[in-house]
Amino acid sequence: MFEYLLKRLSVSLLVVLGSMTIVFIIVNVLPGDIAQMLLGDTISTEKANELSSNLGLDRPLAVQYWDYITDVLQGNLGSSYVNQSSVQHTLLINLPSTIELTLTSSLIAVIVGILMGIAAAVYRDSWIDSVIRIISLFGVCTPTFWIGLLLIFVFSVHLHWFPAIGSGGLSHLVLPSVGLGLSGAGMLARLVRNSMLEVLHKPFVRTLRAKGIRESTIIFKHMLRNAVIPAVTMAGMIIGEMLAGSVVTETVFSRQGIGKIIVDAINAKDIPMIQGAVLLTSVFYILINLLADISYMYIDPRIRKMLRPSTQ
Repeated sequence: MFEYLLKRLSVSLLVVLGSMTIVFIIVNVLPGDIAQMLLGDTISTEKANELSSNLGLDRPLAVQYWDYITDVLQGNLGSSYVNQSSVQHTLLINLPSTIELTLTSSLIAVIVGILMGIAAAVYRDSWIDSVIRIISLFGVCTPTFWIGLLLIFVFSVHLHWFPAIGSGGLSHLVLPSVGLGLSGAGMLARLVRNSMLEVLHKPFVRTLRAKGIRESTIIFKHMLRNAVIPAVTMAGMIIGEMLAGSVVTETVFSRQGIGKIIVDAINAKDIPMIQGAVLLTSVFYILINLLADISYMYIDPRIRKMLRPSTQ
C-alpha cells in the first residue's frame, strides 16, 4: 500500500511540474509586449525596455524558466506586474471564497446526482426515470455560463429571491453553487443509474431480498456500496472541474475568488499572477483526485487485499 501511495504521489508531482511548464510556455510566447501593456501604448520605447529589464523579461526564456521553478520550490510565487502585490498573499486572501463555492457546488452535485441516479435505477423505464434522464442531459449538455445567466434571470430579476452578483452571505452563494453543481449532478446521476442497474440483478441482491431485508437497506447499504466506486472516480473529477469551473462562475456572478483573479490576470497579462493561480488550481485538482484514489481502499476491501504485499 505504501508503494502504491508513493507511486501515485510521484506521478502527481510530475503532473504539477508539467502543468507549470505548459503554463509558463503559453504565457511567455503569447503575442504582445508586456511592458507596453502595463505602461500604455503612449509610453516611449526606452521606458518600455527599462521596465522589461527590471522585470527580467529581456533574459533568455530558459533562464526565466529556471528562475521560476527555483522560486516556486522555495515557496516564492513572485509579485504581480500590475500592483506589485505578493502573489501568495493575493491568492490566500481569495482562496476561501473559491473553496466555499467549490465545496458547496460539489456537495450539491454529489448528493443530488447520487439520489437521482438511485431513483432512476429503482424506477427504471418509468416517468420518474424519464424526467431524471432529461434533467441529467440538460445539466451535462448546457454550458455553465448559460445556466448561471438563466438562474440570474429567473431567481434574481423576476422572482427577486437571491442577489444576482457579488460575494457575501449564504444568499450570494446559492445561485453560483446550483449553477456550478448542476452539470456535475447530471454526470453523476447517469453514472450511478448505470452502475446500480448492473448490481440490481446480482445474486447477492436476490439473496438479501429472500431474507426479508428492507428494500431501502438493500439499496443504500449493499447495492450502493458496490456501485459507488465508479461514482467516486467521477466525483473526484467533478470536484476538480468545479474548481476549474469557478473561473466562469465567478465571472458571471462577479464573485471574488481564484477564478476571477485568473480572468483579470489574463486580461492584464500579469504573468506571475496567472502562473501562481494556475499552479494553485492544478495542485488542488491533483490532490482531490489522489484522495479519490486512496478512498477506493476504504470503500472496497478487495482493493486493499490486492495492494497488500505477497507473503510468498
